[in-house]
Amino acid sequence: MFDFIFTKKLSGLFINSSTMKNIFLIIIGSFFCNCIFAQDSSINKNKLTISAYAELYYSYDFNNPQNNTKPGFIYNFNRNNEVNLNLGFIKASYNSENVRANLSIAAGTYMNAAYSSEPGTLKNIFEANAGIKISKKNNMWIDAGIFSSHIGSESAVGATSWNLTRSIVAENTPYYESGVKFSYTSKNNIWLLSALFLNGWQHIARPNSNTSPAFGTQVTFTPSANFSLNYSTFIGNDKPDSIKQERYYNNLYAIFQCTKSLALQLGFDYGLQQKAKGSSSFNNLFAPLILLRFTSGNNNIVARAEYYSDPNEIIVQSGTPNGFKIFGWSINYDRQITSKIMWRIEARNLVGKDNYFSDHNNNTSNNSTFLTTSIAVSF
Repeated sequence: MFDFIFTKKLSGLFINSSTMKNIFLIIIGSFFCNCIFAQDSSINKNKLTISAYAELYYSYDFNNPQNNTKPGFIYNFNRNNEVNLNLGFIKASYNSENVRANLSIAAGTYMNAAYSSEPGTLKNIFEANAGIKISKKNNMWIDAGIFSSHIGSESAVGATSWNLTRSIVAENTPYYESGVKFSYTSKNNIWLLSALFLNGWQHIARPNSNTSPAFGTQVTFTPSANFSLNYSTFIGNDKPDSIKQERYYNNLYAIFQCTKSLALQLGFDYGLQQKAKGSSSFNNLFAPLILLRFTSGNNNIVARAEYYSDPNEIIVQSGTPNGFKIFGWSINYDRQITSKIMWRIEARNLVGKDNYFSDHNNNTSNNSTFLTTSIAVSF
Protein backbone atom coordinates (compact mmCIF):
# COMPACT_ATOMS: atom_id res chain seq x y z
CA MET A 1 0.00 0.00 0.00
CA PHE A 2 1.22 3.49 -0.72
CA ASP A 3 -0.42 6.18 1.38
CA PHE A 4 0.36 9.90 0.92
CA ILE A 5 0.25 11.03 4.49
CA PHE A 6 -2.67 13.38 5.02
CA THR A 7 -2.48 15.26 8.25
CA LYS A 8 -5.74 16.02 9.70
CA LYS A 9 -8.59 18.36 9.49
CA LEU A 10 -10.21 20.79 7.22
CA SER A 11 -9.45 24.28 8.30
CA GLY A 12 -11.71 27.16 8.01
CA LEU A 13 -13.83 28.29 10.92
CA PHE A 14 -11.94 29.23 14.06
CA ILE A 15 -14.41 27.94 16.61
CA ASN A 16 -14.17 25.60 19.54
CA SER A 17 -14.62 21.84 19.04
CA SER A 18 -17.94 21.69 20.89
CA THR A 19 -19.51 24.38 18.70
CA MET A 20 -18.01 22.86 15.59
CA LYS A 21 -19.37 19.45 16.55
CA ASN A 22 -22.92 20.78 16.90
CA ILE A 23 -22.75 22.73 13.64
CA PHE A 24 -21.34 19.72 11.84
CA LEU A 25 -24.10 17.42 13.08
CA ILE A 26 -26.82 19.94 12.18
CA ILE A 27 -25.43 20.40 8.66
CA ILE A 28 -25.08 16.69 8.00
CA GLY A 29 -28.48 15.90 9.50
CA SER A 30 -30.16 18.63 7.48
CA PHE A 31 -28.38 17.62 4.31
CA PHE A 32 -29.30 13.97 4.88
CA CYS A 33 -32.98 14.71 5.42
CA ASN A 34 -33.42 17.48 2.86
CA CYS A 35 -31.75 15.53 0.06
CA ILE A 36 -34.02 12.56 0.64
CA PHE A 37 -37.32 14.32 1.15
CA ALA A 38 -36.76 16.89 -1.60
CA GLN A 39 -36.21 14.11 -4.10
CA ASP A 40 -38.96 11.76 -2.97
CA SER A 41 -41.50 13.00 -0.47
CA SER A 42 -43.17 9.60 -0.29
CA ILE A 43 -39.94 7.76 0.69
CA ASN A 44 -39.79 4.80 -1.63
CA LYS A 45 -39.01 1.82 0.58
CA ASN A 46 -36.90 0.26 -2.17
CA LYS A 47 -34.53 3.22 -1.90
CA LEU A 48 -34.26 3.20 1.89
CA THR A 49 -32.59 0.18 3.47
CA ILE A 50 -31.80 -0.69 7.08
CA SER A 51 -28.97 -3.08 7.87
CA ALA A 52 -26.86 -4.15 10.84
CA TYR A 53 -23.49 -5.75 11.51
CA ALA A 54 -21.94 -7.32 14.61
CA GLU A 55 -18.54 -8.91 15.11
CA LEU A 56 -18.00 -10.80 18.37
CA TYR A 57 -14.53 -12.07 19.25
CA TYR A 58 -12.23 -13.77 21.71
CA SER A 59 -8.51 -13.06 21.56
CA TYR A 60 -5.67 -14.40 23.68
CA ASP A 61 -2.29 -12.70 23.86
CA PHE A 62 0.27 -15.16 25.21
CA ASN A 63 2.07 -12.26 26.92
CA ASN A 64 -1.10 -11.75 28.98
CA PRO A 65 -0.69 -7.94 29.19
CA GLN A 66 -1.74 -5.77 32.12
CA ASN A 67 -5.31 -4.48 32.11
CA ASN A 68 -6.14 -7.08 29.43
CA THR A 69 -5.35 -4.53 26.72
CA LYS A 70 -3.03 -5.04 23.78
CA PRO A 71 -0.44 -2.38 22.77
CA GLY A 72 -1.73 1.03 21.71
CA PHE A 73 -0.87 0.53 18.03
CA ILE A 74 -3.56 -2.19 17.83
CA TYR A 75 -7.17 -0.92 17.59
CA ASN A 76 -9.15 -3.96 16.46
CA PHE A 77 -9.63 -6.99 18.74
CA ASN A 78 -7.53 -5.20 21.32
CA ARG A 79 -9.02 -6.74 24.47
CA ASN A 80 -7.27 -9.83 25.81
CA ASN A 81 -8.76 -13.01 27.25
CA GLU A 82 -12.38 -11.94 27.16
CA VAL A 83 -15.39 -12.32 24.88
CA ASN A 84 -16.28 -8.92 23.50
CA LEU A 85 -17.79 -6.93 20.65
CA ASN A 86 -15.22 -5.51 18.25
CA LEU A 87 -17.70 -3.58 16.11
CA GLY A 88 -21.47 -3.46 15.92
CA PHE A 89 -23.56 -0.93 14.03
CA ILE A 90 -27.00 -0.18 12.69
CA LYS A 91 -27.04 1.53 9.30
CA ALA A 92 -29.66 3.41 7.29
CA SER A 93 -28.91 3.96 3.60
CA TYR A 94 -30.81 5.88 0.95
CA ASN A 95 -29.96 5.51 -2.73
CA SER A 96 -31.72 7.05 -5.71
CA GLU A 97 -30.53 8.06 -9.13
CA ASN A 98 -29.26 11.46 -8.00
CA VAL A 99 -29.04 11.31 -4.20
CA ARG A 100 -27.43 8.99 -1.68
CA ALA A 101 -26.98 9.09 2.08
CA ASN A 102 -25.73 6.87 4.90
CA LEU A 103 -26.02 7.00 8.66
CA SER A 104 -24.44 4.39 10.97
CA ILE A 105 -24.36 4.38 14.76
CA ALA A 106 -21.80 2.00 16.25
CA ALA A 107 -20.32 0.57 19.45
CA GLY A 108 -17.57 -1.88 20.38
CA THR A 109 -13.96 -2.06 21.52
CA TYR A 110 -12.78 -0.82 18.12
CA MET A 111 -14.91 2.29 18.50
CA ASN A 112 -13.57 2.88 22.03
CA ALA A 113 -9.97 2.70 20.77
CA ALA A 114 -10.16 4.40 17.37
CA TYR A 115 -12.55 7.21 18.34
CA SER A 116 -11.04 8.01 21.74
CA SER A 117 -9.97 11.52 20.64
CA GLU A 118 -13.38 12.47 19.23
CA PRO A 119 -15.64 14.70 21.37
CA GLY A 120 -18.98 13.66 22.86
CA THR A 121 -21.52 11.92 20.66
CA LEU A 122 -19.12 11.81 17.70
CA LYS A 123 -17.51 8.79 19.38
CA ASN A 124 -20.38 6.60 18.17
CA ILE A 125 -20.81 7.85 14.60
CA PHE A 126 -19.38 5.22 12.28
CA GLU A 127 -20.72 6.86 9.13
CA ALA A 128 -22.82 9.96 8.37
CA ASN A 129 -22.72 11.33 4.86
CA ALA A 130 -24.85 12.49 1.98
CA GLY A 131 -24.09 12.91 -1.70
CA ILE A 132 -25.52 14.47 -4.84
CA LYS A 133 -24.86 13.39 -8.41
CA ILE A 134 -23.61 16.43 -10.30
CA SER A 135 -23.69 15.17 -13.89
CA LYS A 136 -26.52 13.73 -15.94
CA LYS A 137 -24.20 12.04 -18.42
CA ASN A 138 -21.39 10.86 -16.15
CA ASN A 139 -21.15 9.08 -12.79
CA MET A 140 -19.84 12.10 -10.85
CA TRP A 141 -20.72 12.73 -7.21
CA ILE A 142 -20.01 15.13 -4.39
CA ASP A 143 -20.32 13.57 -0.90
CA ALA A 144 -19.97 15.36 2.42
CA GLY A 145 -19.77 14.08 5.97
CA ILE A 146 -18.07 11.17 7.73
CA PHE A 147 -17.08 8.19 5.59
CA SER A 148 -14.62 5.31 5.36
CA SER A 149 -11.03 6.20 4.61
CA HIS A 150 -9.81 6.21 1.01
CA ILE A 151 -6.46 4.79 2.16
CA GLY A 152 -5.74 1.06 2.06
CA SER A 153 -7.59 -2.15 1.20
CA GLU A 154 -8.66 -2.96 4.78
CA SER A 155 -11.61 -1.49 6.65
CA ALA A 156 -12.96 -1.67 10.17
CA VAL A 157 -15.65 -4.08 8.95
CA GLY A 158 -13.88 -7.39 9.43
CA ALA A 159 -16.04 -9.44 7.08
CA THR A 160 -14.80 -7.38 4.11
CA SER A 161 -11.09 -7.88 4.91
CA TRP A 162 -8.98 -10.88 3.91
CA ASN A 163 -7.59 -11.35 7.43
CA LEU A 164 -9.37 -11.60 10.74
CA THR A 165 -7.07 -9.00 12.35
CA ARG A 166 -5.87 -5.88 10.57
CA SER A 167 -2.27 -5.35 9.45
CA ILE A 168 -0.07 -2.96 11.42
CA VAL A 169 -0.11 -0.46 8.54
CA ALA A 170 -3.92 -0.58 8.36
CA GLU A 171 -4.18 -0.03 12.13
CA ASN A 172 -2.01 3.07 11.86
CA THR A 173 -3.57 4.76 8.85
CA PRO A 174 -7.08 6.26 8.93
CA TYR A 175 -10.12 3.98 9.12
CA TYR A 176 -12.45 6.97 8.77
CA GLU A 177 -12.30 10.59 7.67
CA SER A 178 -14.56 13.60 7.43
CA GLY A 179 -14.86 16.31 4.84
CA VAL A 180 -15.94 16.62 1.23
CA LYS A 181 -15.24 14.11 -1.54
CA PHE A 182 -15.53 14.47 -5.31
CA SER A 183 -15.60 11.16 -7.17
CA TYR A 184 -15.87 9.99 -10.77
CA THR A 185 -16.40 6.43 -12.02
CA SER A 186 -15.99 5.71 -15.70
CA LYS A 187 -18.93 4.22 -17.60
CA ASN A 188 -17.09 0.92 -18.03
CA ASN A 189 -16.20 0.88 -14.27
CA ILE A 190 -12.51 0.57 -15.06
CA TRP A 191 -11.48 3.89 -13.46
CA LEU A 192 -12.37 5.46 -10.12
CA LEU A 193 -10.99 8.95 -9.47
CA SER A 194 -11.48 10.85 -6.20
CA ALA A 195 -10.31 14.15 -4.71
CA LEU A 196 -10.90 14.93 -1.03
CA PHE A 197 -10.86 17.98 1.24
CA LEU A 198 -10.52 16.64 4.78
CA ASN A 199 -10.56 17.53 8.46
CA GLY A 200 -7.34 15.60 8.91
CA TRP A 201 -5.72 12.26 9.57
CA GLN A 202 -8.57 10.19 11.04
CA HIS A 203 -10.50 13.04 12.61
CA ILE A 204 -14.13 14.06 12.62
CA ALA A 205 -13.59 17.26 14.60
CA ARG A 206 -10.29 18.99 13.90
CA PRO A 207 -8.10 19.17 17.06
CA ASN A 208 -7.77 22.42 18.96
CA SER A 209 -4.93 24.69 17.78
CA ASN A 210 -4.95 23.08 14.33
CA THR A 211 -6.45 25.12 11.49
CA SER A 212 -4.78 23.24 8.63
CA PRO A 213 -6.90 21.57 5.95
CA ALA A 214 -5.85 18.23 4.56
CA PHE A 215 -6.18 16.82 1.08
CA GLY A 216 -6.37 13.40 -0.51
CA THR A 217 -6.59 11.66 -3.84
CA GLN A 218 -7.47 8.16 -4.98
CA VAL A 219 -7.06 6.40 -8.32
CA THR A 220 -8.33 2.84 -8.81
CA PHE A 221 -7.75 0.93 -12.04
CA THR A 222 -9.76 -2.28 -12.52
CA PRO A 223 -9.43 -3.49 -16.12
CA SER A 224 -10.86 -6.93 -15.32
CA ALA A 225 -12.30 -9.05 -12.52
CA ASN A 226 -8.85 -10.59 -12.07
CA PHE A 227 -6.81 -7.45 -11.42
CA SER A 228 -7.14 -4.18 -9.50
CA LEU A 229 -4.57 -1.46 -8.79
CA ASN A 230 -5.11 1.37 -6.29
CA TYR A 231 -3.04 4.45 -5.44
CA SER A 232 -4.10 6.82 -2.66
CA THR A 233 -2.43 9.91 -1.25
CA PHE A 234 -2.73 12.23 1.71
CA ILE A 235 -1.13 15.56 2.54
CA GLY A 236 -1.68 17.64 5.66
CA ASN A 237 -0.56 18.67 9.13
CA ASP A 238 -1.48 16.60 12.17
CA LYS A 239 -0.02 18.88 14.83
CA PRO A 240 -0.88 22.29 16.33
CA ASP A 241 -0.18 25.21 14.02
CA SER A 242 2.69 26.36 16.27
CA ILE A 243 4.70 23.21 15.45
CA LYS A 244 3.20 22.46 12.04
CA GLN A 245 4.83 19.54 10.23
CA GLU A 246 3.52 18.61 6.80
CA ARG A 247 2.89 14.91 6.27
CA TYR A 248 2.84 13.26 2.86
CA TYR A 249 1.57 9.72 2.59
CA ASN A 250 1.35 7.26 -0.32
CA ASN A 251 -0.60 4.01 -0.38
CA LEU A 252 -0.28 1.54 -3.26
CA TYR A 253 -1.78 -1.92 -3.49
CA ALA A 254 -2.60 -4.44 -6.19
CA ILE A 255 -4.93 -7.46 -6.09
CA PHE A 256 -4.43 -10.38 -8.47
CA GLN A 257 -6.93 -13.21 -8.91
CA CYS A 258 -4.33 -15.70 -10.11
CA THR A 259 -6.68 -18.67 -10.49
CA LYS A 260 -10.23 -19.46 -9.47
CA SER A 261 -8.94 -20.55 -6.04
CA LEU A 262 -5.79 -18.45 -5.53
CA ALA A 263 -5.52 -14.67 -5.02
CA LEU A 264 -2.56 -12.45 -4.21
CA GLN A 265 -2.44 -8.98 -2.68
CA LEU A 266 0.68 -6.80 -2.62
CA GLY A 267 0.90 -3.48 -0.82
CA PHE A 268 3.43 -0.80 -0.05
CA ASP A 269 3.06 2.38 2.00
CA TYR A 270 5.57 5.22 2.08
CA GLY A 271 5.24 8.35 4.17
CA LEU A 272 7.21 11.52 4.78
CA GLN A 273 6.91 14.18 7.47
CA GLN A 274 8.86 17.38 8.05
CA LYS A 275 11.42 17.08 10.85
CA ALA A 276 10.40 20.52 12.13
CA LYS A 277 8.17 23.42 11.16
CA GLY A 278 9.33 24.92 7.87
CA SER A 279 12.09 22.32 7.50
CA SER A 280 13.21 21.01 4.12
CA SER A 281 14.32 17.75 5.78
CA PHE A 282 11.95 14.83 6.27
CA ASN A 283 11.58 11.72 8.34
CA ASN A 284 10.12 8.70 6.58
CA LEU A 285 8.32 5.42 7.15
CA PHE A 286 7.57 2.47 4.92
CA ALA A 287 5.48 -0.68 5.15
CA PRO A 288 5.42 -3.58 2.66
CA LEU A 289 2.62 -6.14 2.87
CA ILE A 290 1.88 -9.45 1.11
CA LEU A 291 -1.20 -11.66 1.41
CA LEU A 292 -2.00 -14.97 -0.24
CA ARG A 293 -5.56 -16.37 -0.17
CA PHE A 294 -6.76 -19.83 -1.06
CA THR A 295 -10.52 -20.33 -1.51
CA SER A 296 -12.45 -23.55 -1.75
CA GLY A 297 -16.23 -23.35 -1.63
CA ASN A 298 -17.19 -21.58 1.62
CA ASN A 299 -13.66 -21.85 3.05
CA ASN A 300 -10.74 -19.42 2.95
CA ILE A 301 -7.15 -19.76 4.14
CA VAL A 302 -5.07 -16.58 4.14
CA ALA A 303 -1.37 -16.15 4.92
CA ARG A 304 0.10 -12.71 5.59
CA ALA A 305 3.61 -11.31 5.95
CA GLU A 306 4.17 -7.67 6.90
CA TYR A 307 6.84 -5.20 7.93
CA TYR A 308 6.43 -1.72 9.36
CA SER A 309 9.34 0.71 9.80
CA ASP A 310 8.78 4.06 11.50
CA PRO A 311 12.22 4.79 13.02
CA ASN A 312 11.48 8.44 13.81
CA GLU A 313 7.98 7.68 15.16
CA ILE A 314 5.95 9.72 12.70
CA ILE A 315 2.84 7.66 13.43
CA VAL A 316 3.62 5.20 16.26
CA GLN A 317 5.28 6.67 19.36
CA SER A 318 7.09 3.77 21.03
CA GLY A 319 9.75 5.75 22.91
CA THR A 320 12.34 3.05 22.22
CA PRO A 321 15.94 3.42 20.95
CA ASN A 322 15.25 2.25 17.39
CA GLY A 323 11.83 3.79 16.98
CA PHE A 324 9.01 1.54 15.80
CA LYS A 325 10.12 -1.35 13.59
CA ILE A 326 8.13 -4.56 13.54
CA PHE A 327 7.74 -7.73 11.46
CA GLY A 328 4.69 -9.94 11.55
CA TRP A 329 3.10 -13.01 10.06
CA SER A 330 -0.33 -14.57 10.41
CA ILE A 331 -2.50 -17.33 9.04
CA ASN A 332 -6.27 -17.47 9.28
CA TYR A 333 -9.06 -19.84 8.36
CA ASP A 334 -12.56 -18.59 7.49
CA ARG A 335 -15.79 -20.51 7.17
CA GLN A 336 -18.79 -18.82 5.53
CA ILE A 337 -21.47 -20.64 7.51
CA THR A 338 -24.33 -18.87 5.73
CA SER A 339 -24.49 -15.80 3.50
CA LYS A 340 -24.95 -13.75 6.69
CA ILE A 341 -22.60 -15.50 9.15
CA MET A 342 -18.81 -15.93 8.98
CA TRP A 343 -16.62 -17.76 11.52
CA ARG A 344 -12.89 -17.05 11.59
CA ILE A 345 -9.81 -18.10 13.52
CA GLU A 346 -6.29 -16.68 13.24
CA ALA A 347 -2.81 -17.23 14.67
CA ARG A 348 -0.50 -14.21 14.56
CA ASN A 349 3.04 -13.38 15.68
CA LEU A 350 4.70 -9.96 15.87
CA VAL A 351 8.44 -9.42 16.43
CA GLY A 352 9.81 -5.94 17.09
CA LYS A 353 13.25 -4.36 16.88
CA ASP A 354 12.74 -3.18 20.48
CA ASN A 355 10.53 -4.23 23.37
CA TYR A 356 7.03 -3.04 22.42
CA PHE A 357 5.12 -5.66 24.41
CA SER A 358 4.56 -6.21 28.12
CA ASP A 359 3.17 -9.03 30.24
CA HIS A 360 0.98 -9.14 33.33
CA ASN A 361 3.97 -8.35 35.57
CA ASN A 362 4.98 -5.41 33.35
CA ASN A 363 8.03 -7.24 31.98
CA THR A 364 8.74 -6.21 28.40
CA SER A 365 9.66 -8.26 25.34
CA ASN A 366 10.15 -7.78 21.62
CA ASN A 367 7.54 -10.32 20.47
CA SER A 368 3.99 -11.40 21.03
CA THR A 369 1.74 -14.19 19.77
CA PHE A 370 -2.04 -13.87 19.48
CA LEU A 371 -4.78 -16.39 18.88
CA THR A 372 -8.10 -14.81 17.85
CA THR A 373 -11.47 -16.12 16.79
CA SER A 374 -14.58 -14.22 15.73
CA ILE A 375 -18.12 -14.55 14.43
CA ALA A 376 -19.34 -11.81 12.10
CA VAL A 377 -23.09 -11.51 11.51
CA SER A 378 -24.81 -9.28 8.96
CA PHE A 379 -28.52 -8.48 9.04
